[in-house]
Amino acid sequence: MERVRVVVQAADHLSMTGLITYLGSRPDVELLEGTPQARPDVVVMAVNRLGPEVVARLRRAAAHVGAPVVLIVDEVGESDVLTAVECRIVAILPRAGVSEQVVLRSVLSAAAGGGVMPPAMVAELLRHVRRLQEQVLAPEGGPDRLSAREASVLRLMADGLDTAEIAGRLAYSERTIKNVFYGITARLNLRNRPHAVAYALRKGMI
Repeated sequence: MERVRVVVQAADHLSMTGLITYLGSRPDVELLEGTPQARPDVVVMAVNRLGPEVVARLRRAAAHVGAPVVLIVDEVGESDVLTAVECRIVAILPRAGVSEQVVLRSVLSAAAGGGVMPPAMVAELLRHVRRLQEQVLAPEGGPDRLSAREASVLRLMADGLDTAEIAGRLAYSERTIKNVFYGITARLNLRNRPHAVAYALRKGMI
């Protein structure tokens, strides 16, 4: 039987020890060291919440490792659903109700291409997909429509945040934020930051 290769990451020592002890004892799991050279089938991560630092780490893992993520978390909201999808999180397990068996089932499911999401987040994801479909099919759609990321950047600019602060809030690099803003101004023929924010507010985009 081919074993599932797993990397474990945790924000606290107790969770790390418990996950390694249990998963390491399973004959169908092979634990790997969390090094850049590791090529796991699944990443298991235990955190308190999806804060900016955690999201940044997940985005790096999604870009460089590409393995699906099983997330054990204290608190998670419906608004985190898009972040979860972007970061290749395929299973979200609220820590209060998690058990060793649930973790193992989620790991095996993730390795096989499946996933486990709380019902509220599944509902939010379906609503988001429906909104995207409406935007694609809407006759008024066009080059002046903002993506969700572009709208977030302009909204934070309207709140007075600078590039570094926006990058930290959205867990992107400053270069990415600059590229997003350049794309907006070039596509919509806007001169500068105040012009972009005023345009988006006037059009009801943010």
